[in-house]
Formats: sequence, C-alpha cells, structure tokens
Amino acid sequence: METRRILMRSLAVAVVIASVIWTTTAADTAVVYSCCTKVTTAEVTDPILNIRLQRESLPCVKAVIFKTKQGEFCSDPKLRWVKEKVKQFFKKTPAASSISD
Repeated sequence: METRRILMRSLAVAVVIASVIWTTTAADTAVVYSCCTKVTTAEVTDPILNIRLQRESLPCVKAVIFKTKQGEFCSDPKLRWVKEKVKQFFKKTPAASSISD
C-alpha cells in the first residue's frame, strides 16, 4: 500500500514537471512577429515587386523590406546596394513617390 502511494506521488510530480516544461517551451514558440526583427546584408537579386520601410520599434528593427516572388527580405537601409535598389525601383515606378510604410 505504501509503495502504491509513493508511486502515485512520483507520477503526479512527473506530470506537473512535464506540464511546466511543455508550457514554457510552447510559450517561446508561440511568439510571432509581423515585422523584421533582424536584417540581412545579402543582396537581393530577384526582381523587386514592392518596397516598404520599417521604422524601429522594438522588437522590430529599422529595415527596408524588399518584396519579391520568393518572399520578403529585410535589408539594412544603411547599405549602399540597398539605397541603389531603392533608387532603381522608383525610377522604374514613377507612380510611387516614396517608400510605403
């Protein structure tokens, strides 16, 4: 009888520990940001469909977001190639007067 009680307590403790671990890891993976939280320095080579400027508001960082058929790329707005791509895009797209937010 005593063995059964010890076994049940051990099982209850194991369930509590497992649920705490599961809840903690689930909370970490449930965070989804709809903004760029980091930027890349890799040059975008695909044709650009649209460009957006993202202002810094933590956890979001300041970024130029290039939209292509492959998806959206968060780029560092300080880089020379980023500035050139923005200029080229707006030369080709006269209707767009500024970077959209």
